[in-house]
Amino acid sequence: MRREFVFTSVLSVCVVFLLGLVWPSIHWLFVMILPVVGLGVFDMLQTRHALWRTHPVLGRGRWFMEFLRPFLRQYFFESETDGVPINRMFRSVIYQRAKGDLDTVPYGTKVDTLRVGYEWIGHSMAAKHISSEAVQPRVEIGGADCIQPYSASIFNISAMSFGALSSNAILALNKGAGIGGFCHNTGEGSVSRYHLEHGGDLIWQVGTGYFGCRDNDGKFCPKTYAAMAAKDNVKMIEIKMSQGAKPGHGGILPAHKNTEEIARIRAVESGTRVDSPPAHSAFSTPIEMMHFIQQLRELSGGKPVGFKFSVGRQSEFFALCKAMVLSGIRPDFITVDGGEGGTGAAPLEYTNSVGMPLRDALSFVCDVLIGFDLKKDIKIIASGKVFTGFHLVKNIAMGADACNSARGMMVALGCVQSLLCNTNECPVGIATQNPTLSVGLVVGDKAQRIARFHDETVSATMELAASAGLELPSQLNRSHIFRRVSQMEIKRYDEIYPYPVAGCLLTNEFPKHFAQEMMESSADSFMPKRNIAEHTGGLEELT
Repeated sequence: MRREFVFTSVLSVCVVFLLGLVWPSIHWLFVMILPVVGLGVFDMLQTRHALWRTHPVLGRGRWFMEFLRPFLRQYFFESETDGVPINRMFRSVIYQRAKGDLDTVPYGTKVDTLRVGYEWIGHSMAAKHISSEAVQPRVEIGGADCIQPYSASIFNISAMSFGALSSNAILALNKGAGIGGFCHNTGEGSVSRYHLEHGGDLIWQVGTGYFGCRDNDGKFCPKTYAAMAAKDNVKMIEIKMSQGAKPGHGGILPAHKNTEEIARIRAVESGTRVDSPPAHSAFSTPIEMMHFIQQLRELSGGKPVGFKFSVGRQSEFFALCKAMVLSGIRPDFITVDGGEGGTGAAPLEYTNSVGMPLRDALSFVCDVLIGFDLKKDIKIIASGKVFTGFHLVKNIAMGADACNSARGMMVALGCVQSLLCNTNECPVGIATQNPTLSVGLVVGDKAQRIARFHDETVSATMELAASAGLELPSQLNRSHIFRRVSQMEIKRYDEIYPYPVAGCLLTNEFPKHFAQEMMESSADSFMPKRNIAEHTGGLEELT
């Protein structure tokens, strides 16, 4: 190929030169030929790409096609149901509801109802009527030690930091939350002026970097925490233990997104990559974590405090529950993030292969809380690919009290799933700090879209619950959802995920399938114990 390129280049130059002797005007072709020849010579001499050396100029076509591939697939070749991470069917309904367009579907389902894993809600012959004036349901979050409980929507904005998202994106999300009466999780990047400008309700997320409440050494600072938690917008505080997209890894803010403004908010050096530590420094054991929760609640003036995590080693959650029982301290809420969670930047191995999927994680957390007789005191928020009313229905039926969505809200903002979140080149101005791109996002228009998407999704949830004969979504349980587990067998959720007996883990008669976790867990360590003798003492303490 190299010889062919040299021969073709020399021949082309000679032909144009000779023709130019007869028709001088044809010399303009050199403007096209010479750059191509120069590029080919460069390709043959460079040493980084073997394909360019062996196939000068033409070899670059591979990179061009790789660049075009995701866009061609998304817009021309993918079906309604096979696009990832969010298929076209869900993207379309989010766009339609956000814009107030017609969102009904003609001619029947495009989903394969015979595939293993297909799920549906069982409707009732005594279905309820939903009035157009029906008030959307709320969830009261705040336990016995909470002085300022918060009445939350059943559908809210999940954690996305300013830094990962542009200032206009944060402004639009928060303004939309204010219009619709739901809450907006700040993400671990702290509370910025963009979170406060429109007065929407906030869940302030405190991560391992303690951004917004850290001292000069990056440790937790009670004084700065108390000042931030006292703000009227801040309705709840969420301790981030881990997130579904990269559990156990810590957050990443790429250097090109770490502007001087973001650095001031986070109290870090601008223009540098900011890696949040994988674990907290304010506590190191489950019992210490409970006391930290109590400290945050007291410093905030009694606002609800909870934590967010992606389920990893199951014995660690057992250890937390044992710490709750022994200390008498309960979080007001727990956010369960599924391993399918998304983020702007995460290593492939963590995105694909770390963290329990939401449905399994949610059933596990709810069952363990029921087993320790704690579920009645703690609200559960589910997070992970929540786009439609049926997603809310499934999570609530499993045991969640409310749901959070990040990517659904991003699509409502106008995200086109270009998958450039980690490059600072988001074409619609959402996941970027480039002002020439973020200016394209018009805050007033997008805020209305966020509010409409929320309103129509909650309305769809209420209608689905009514079709099952229920007055409220909170009345849903595992008996309402069905799943095809094989070509010939269908099971209800309560058959796949049977409920435990309340308080069963507080006795020596606990279910056998929890025996390993009970043996390994201890309130004074996240690390698992290794023998039954160690376990016995811990169990006696609980009973």
